[in-house]
Amino acid sequence: MTRSLRLFLSAAFISGIALPATAQEAETRPAPRIEVDASTLDRDTITIGGGVGFIPSYEGSNDYVVIPVGAVRGKVNGFNFMSRGLQLSLDAVRDRKTSDIDIMFGPVVGLNLNRVNRIVDARVRALGTRKTALEVGGYVGIGKTGVITSEYDTLAVRVSYVRDVTGVHDSYVITPSIEYGTPLSRRAYVGIAGSASIVGDRYAETYFAVDPAGSIASGLPVFARPRGGVKSYSATLLGNYALSGDLLRGTQIFTILSYSRLQGDFARSPITSIAGSPDQLYGAIGIGYTF
Repeated sequence: MTRSLRLFLSAAFISGIALPATAQEAETRPAPRIEVDASTLDRDTITIGGGVGFIPSYEGSNDYVVIPVGAVRGKVNGFNFMSRGLQLSLDAVRDRKTSDIDIMFGPVVGLNLNRVNRIVDARVRALGTRKTALEVGGYVGIGKTGVITSEYDTLAVRVSYVRDVTGVHDSYVITPSIEYGTPLSRRAYVGIAGSASIVGDRYAETYFAVDPAGSIASGLPVFARPRGGVKSYSATLLGNYALSGDLLRGTQIFTILSYSRLQGDFARSPITSIAGSPDQLYGAIGIGYTF
């Protein structure tokens, strides 16, 4: 029951969040009683979502582009899978129906499309594009259901590690995160998450360096050897509403808003500090369906 709730009460993205107004209301009235049939939670299921999003035109940009977005998550024979952005992960630990503790471990594969296309700023565009990087790795985490607001809210921590296997940036990305989510009713779900991104030197050099030739082409100052480390801190807010009246099946509307702040050499790079901004916003709105 634990993992089914965490994975399927939201349409297609991260687990949920308590908005400030919701937290204030919780002090004055008891949390809503949500009756859920255990047999419904344990069934095989899949959620598919699609919509539109807005993202920086490259990592560190202050120009934004509108793109199509999509996501999928589900459970088959007790094993859960889900997409997060351009990453797809599989939880190789089968559900334990009687436990409120969720141990997570499994593979992750994803694409990195930073500076592949859609670069708005002419100076950064003059530095040249990058090829798509295929990143492969895994993740581990633990979650607990029935934490604060009801027997169905969930708190989880996880760490993922992926590495480029195509030689584009030939480096790694480590992402620790903490997530909290709660259903407000059978129709509505909210969530919040915080995360960091830690990368290697080659990642920093591939996407944030300006060599002498690039400086001449773009007019940006030379920034030859940026160092890796903590690339950014992020906070994400999610809301989900079931048009069908039930978050566990049928049609749902989702919305996501995320803020990220670049750190260190990633913020100091002319690609960010002159041509862009260390403050990065991401958002999406769309519709999903749970089978």
